[in-house]
Amino acid sequence: MDAASLYREEMYTDRKIGTLRVLFPVKSDGSPDTARPALYQGEAQLMTNMGPLPISFDIEARTLAEAVAGYAEATKAGIERAMRELQEMRRQASSSIVLPPAGASLPPGGPLGGGGKIQMP
Repeated sequence: MDAASLYREEMYTDRKIGTLRVLFPVKSDGSPDTARPALYQGEAQLMTNMGPLPISFDIEARTLAEAVAGYAEATKAGIERAMRELQEMRRQASSSIVLPPAGASLPPGGPLGGGGKIQMP
């Protein structure tokens, strides 16, 4: 672990919409590190036909109150980012399908030869 990048984590929830995670910077002895700002992260779930999709996003804030106030807007941005990533993954998956040229045919027995008959060298 990187002793210069340690954080203490606290979780907050309203038990309805989502979760807010606050990461407080600490020194390697566990004392507060006032030289670094606290980080605020939101978590929510997007319900899909495949089940819940967890969404995680950063919230630009200096206090817990600011993070709570900015949660909705940050959630929208997190969902939009997740949707763009899903579309890119779909695009990459669809472009990885290789089709033979028009009019091409496979050799007898398929691409690896064979055809079910035992052949001796």
